[in-house]
Amino acid sequence: METLSKNLPKESSSYKWFILGNVMISTFMVVLDSTVVNTALPNIMGTLGASMNTAEWILTGYMLSMATVLSTTGWLSNRFGYKNVFIASLIIFTFGSFMSGNSSSIGELIFWRIIEGVGGGLLMPVGMSIITTVFPPEQRSMALGFWAIASAASVSFGPMIGGYLVDNFNWNYIFYVNIPIGVLCVIVTIVLQKRYEHEGNLKLDIPGLITSSLFLPIFLYGLSQVNSSTNPEGWSSPIVMGCMWISAVSFILFIYFELNTENPLIDLQIFKDWKFSIANLVTFVFAIGMFGSTFLIPLYMQDNLGYSAFEAGLVFLPVGMVQAICSPAAGRMAQSIDPRIIIVTGLVMLAVSFFVTSEFTLQTDRSTIIASLILRGTGMGILFPPLLGVALDGITPQQMAQASSLTNIIRQVGGSVGVAYFTFLLTIRRNYHTQIYSEEINYSGETYRSITSRLSEFFSSVGSDTPSSAMSQSKAYLIDWLNTEAYIKGINDDFFIGGIITAIAIIPVLFLTKKKNQIKQN
Repeated sequence: METLSKNLPKESSSYKWFILGNVMISTFMVVLDSTVVNTALPNIMGTLGASMNTAEWILTGYMLSMATVLSTTGWLSNRFGYKNVFIASLIIFTFGSFMSGNSSSIGELIFWRIIEGVGGGLLMPVGMSIITTVFPPEQRSMALGFWAIASAASVSFGPMIGGYLVDNFNWNYIFYVNIPIGVLCVIVTIVLQKRYEHEGNLKLDIPGLITSSLFLPIFLYGLSQVNSSTNPEGWSSPIVMGCMWISAVSFILFIYFELNTENPLIDLQIFKDWKFSIANLVTFVFAIGMFGSTFLIPLYMQDNLGYSAFEAGLVFLPVGMVQAICSPAAGRMAQSIDPRIIIVTGLVMLAVSFFVTSEFTLQTDRSTIIASLILRGTGMGILFPPLLGVALDGITPQQMAQASSLTNIIRQVGGSVGVAYFTFLLTIRRNYHTQIYSEEINYSGETYRSITSRLSEFFSSVGSDTPSSAMSQSKAYLIDWLNTEAYIKGINDDFFIGGIITAIAIIPVLFLTKKKNQIKQN
């Protein structure tokens, strides 16, 4: 356990606020990079020539690497101290951002995003630990509240900032913007932050770290290859089957090691707590919806509705604001009423927002999109605080650090799965609707000839050189329109399935018991 060193003045109010500000800025920067890429994806895909199945790893790789290193922060902090780990994480993140901006291929960009995620994954839990160490117990809740605001704000500002930089500069600047901030935070940490003494000798669970780092990335990679243009065999291809087998074996070995290790990387015994397990299942679903929606909606708005990257990012601005207002209110309400009521209400609002989104068309206006996102942001805002409270209600003080870390890991993993699954499902459903539309239109039928003939007349009237050229334009226009409709229908199906999954998550919540303090009050 680390203790404050003698040269750290506990009564120095200016010191602790400087440290809080530094951690908040760092946290904002890291969480921002989970969302800032969304509005830049169409531009990145076009510039680097990447398919959606490949481009999803710009997000998935970042979130998975964050989740992987989260569980190692306790050992690293114990071994090297909070200050050194915080500085190292800032340097790794900043260097990863610089190299991401310099990337000239999609593979290079994904690699450096993974490195960037390593820095971000270390930075967030260490930053929270620094805050709880610097502030006295009576001020920690307030300090952590400010820290949470930085995280929530990045959800709103990430897509908007990313859109502005893409429209006015280019996609590289969504990463370059981190460099001056990262350098400033490193300098402030070196100059201002005091060192801490640490005691104890924690051991790193290397087998657990290796197996936990393998099973999910390999599974998601195999999933992304099912519908790849280079894989005509689908699920039966050797690479997909190989990934699934390696992932399954790694997962089994991970469970074995964690249950038979004295100091496990992740204490799976925590899941014996029924409330903790159910709450984290809901957290997993919550993350699928949150990250999946912020991934798909900018693509829909830019590729189908013709919005600029900045305009697409701007619609997310109210989401974080709504969350920032609703979360504290939900936390207070959960102290006086059954938290299950609040959690179910949040899930219902989240599911309804998905079903609303599943009805989007080429004619959907901006106000409807914003309304659905505000509904989603409200649901997320009231869902998470009571859910976290229920999850940690039965956890012992000795398990608290592990349980908090595990909840963050599950949220990051859920986000990764959300992006990967929504992309996978979108490809399948888009292909399905394209086939259905092609069969319905019957390219040799009378309806097809009538439509192309009228379109040909239109193109002739607006400047086509020859009847043959006008007819070619009409056919190309019709095919492009059908592809667009199939793409939107695929996105609709994604959100419809997301709504069903979210609604199903309500069922286990009903089996939760009230929090201990409420039972005593009643």
